[in-house]
Amino acid sequence: MGLICLIPALIGFGFMMSMMGKNMQEKMAEYQNALESMSSEATEYVRGVPVVKVFGQSVYSFRRFKEMIDGFGKWATEYTLMLRKPMTAFMTCINAVFAFLVFGAFVFARGGVTSDLILNVMYYIIVTPLLTVTLTKIAYSGEQEMVVVDALSRIETIMKIEPLPESVESAEPQDNSVTLEQVSYRYPDANADAVHGLNIQIGSGEHIALVGPSGGGKTTTAELIARFFDVTEGCIRIGGADIRKIPQSKLMAHISFVFQDSKLLKTSILENVRLARPDATEQEVTAALKAAQCDDIIEKLPQGIHTVIGGKGVYLSGGEQQRIAIARAILKNAPILILDEATAFADPDNETKVQNALAKLAKGKTVIMIAHRLSTVKECDCIYVLADGKVCESGTHNELMEKNGQYRRMYEEYSRSVNWKVGA
Repeated sequence: MGLICLIPALIGFGFMMSMMGKNMQEKMAEYQNALESMSSEATEYVRGVPVVKVFGQSVYSFRRFKEMIDGFGKWATEYTLMLRKPMTAFMTCINAVFAFLVFGAFVFARGGVTSDLILNVMYYIIVTPLLTVTLTKIAYSGEQEMVVVDALSRIETIMKIEPLPESVESAEPQDNSVTLEQVSYRYPDANADAVHGLNIQIGSGEHIALVGPSGGGKTTTAELIARFFDVTEGCIRIGGADIRKIPQSKLMAHISFVFQDSKLLKTSILENVRLARPDATEQEVTAALKAAQCDDIIEKLPQGIHTVIGGKGVYLSGGEQQRIAIARAILKNAPILILDEATAFADPDNETKVQNALAKLAKGKTVIMIAHRLSTVKECDCIYVLADGKVCESGTHNELMEKNGQYRRMYEEYSRSVNWKVGA
């Protein structure tokens, strides 16, 4: 009777294993990728809700988000249909133990019903449900194992990324100049260079701007200067020293960043600013916040600079977060400053304060500014126009306007957009 009960269990186990092979592991990776893509697009959609409300657009204006939802739905349907037959067979087998038990009891009862037979049948009636439950748990555990294996594989991919090599030589920057010599960089698995053959000379204390269409290589250039990754070809020098030979701690001490989408940790304002210089005193942090025009932010917080961001409903707007990030850069007081669209997410009131804070921060420093608002770069010592990863024009605002090239077209388009008004 025991062997008869195992027959459907073994058949069901065979169907279960057919759903957990290499093919299913690949499908699990596809599932996680689809979820990741849909989650990312959902985040972008939520961020764009103010635009939808202002301009009265429907959800279908976010075409990519809808495409991700439709794509995930299509994938889930195909995945379900693919597993329908083996899953149905598995569930049928593990729940058919009683049918096999009844058939076995009927066969054995042909020679006469005995007390031993009755006791055996009763025993297996009580025990066999445990077999069904166990196989079901094994099946779901197998599915969770595939999820874990996929997650560990993703973590392992990140852990395999090699840190940038440290040179045995230790170079020291002589000043705060930045030089790019025939710099090219290609992202892994890309078919073309993100930037190619860049030659840029930034003198110590100069303020320069990188402008151009999206995808032109502006942010990549700034990240290369900070050595977020190494150039594919060419060389970048700070103060005459190749950045690959400058120890990481010294290089980071020379450069401050203010990104377009500054992130704050879920900790106090004090600790968020102190990230730039962990040994800074509370008075120094307060002075940096004051210089960054953050007085109004601190005044409205329940515990001042000790208020935890993200806790008990305490959140800051994009412009306010930007000012906190500027305070962090002021506290660090590095001689080279990289600004990547630092006013991109600021409302008009915050933008004025951010601009005032940036003016104090940039005083006496070498500044590399990435901007789409061309009105903010008119006073720069030199403007580099990047398109398709190359410098197509360079010069002051007046010089570039006289050249009647791409910069002039961009500036005129920008001016028209600023002056655009709804007709009466």
